[in-house]
Amino acid sequence: METRPLKRHPALRPLSKEHHFSLLICWKIRRGLELNIDPDRIGNFLINAWHQQISHHFDIEEEYVFPILGSENKLATDAISEHRAIKRLILNEPHTVKSLNRIEEKMESHIRMEERQLFPLIQSIATDEQMEYINLKHDHPISEMAWDDEFWNSKA
Repeated sequence: METRPLKRHPALRPLSKEHHFSLLICWKIRRGLELNIDPDRIGNFLINAWHQQISHHFDIEEEYVFPILGSENKLATDAISEHRAIKRLILNEPHTVKSLNRIEEKMESHIRMEERQLFPLIQSIATDEQMEYINLKHDHPISEMAWDDEFWNSKA
């Protein structure tokens, strides 16, 4: 029997869309590495993505979403630990092929865990009031970051 994905609650959809943007970042890292792009170029992109997109997303999750599960929930505490690890990896310069591979792998597995396990759990136990609170606090979703140096393009 095939299980159908749970339809995402409207309050969590902006966060899921931001996850999509972060998966695009992962793809851009992989593509840049395939093209043998200088790791510093990819690292500059990542640092800017951290400041313009990723750190804000993490803050929203930690402040408004994860508390629904309580401070002792393993999925939530693991997600927060992964946030800290991803931050350290991104901001730890200089970037190397090895560190960029690690960042990409860590980010992608983290996003998949949140989308497949953490968000469905939150959605299943959150009250309407809690979801409305998330919606109220995250009323300006973070958009995909524009970046002039499209190193992931084979013509760049």
